[in-house]
Amino acid sequence: MTTTKTYAHYVEWLNSDQMHYASKEWLSELRFIRDEHHFFEDLITTFTSLIIETGKFSDTKEIIDAINRSHKRTNLLIEVVKTHQNDLQIMVDGIDQLEQEKAYTQEHRVLIITIADFLKEYKSLKLQLFDIIKNIKKEEKQKHLIDKK
Repeated sequence: MTTTKTYAHYVEWLNSDQMHYASKEWLSELRFIRDEHHFFEDLITTFTSLIIETGKFSDTKEIIDAINRSHKRTNLLIEVVKTHQNDLQIMVDGIDQLEQEKAYTQEHRVLIITIADFLKEYKSLKLQLFDIIKNIKKEEKQKHLIDKK
């Protein structure tokens, strides 16, 4: 007799209110991130001369490219979440459309994972950018102190 391994899949049942609330939260967070991208662009513009002076331009260029990719992905995710919110009508219209409702719920589960992964990557990107700016500020401060002596 052979045994087969089975894996339990625990799926949380989500009602339409929970999915709507989650979509609103995602949209709010993504819009905030989009605004942060503008702040990062201004921050990098402010420190461009110091970045070039310290010789960390290649590292910073990679971060700038990553920020631009993140900005594009943010805009794409905002559109996807808006569409997802608009499609919620399928769940609340009172008509039994089992296949469409199942597809919507599956799409929501995919979005949960996609948004979580994006937020994790974004946090890492943000930390890298702030580390670069922090190091530049430290070097500038040390250089300023040495020049005063």
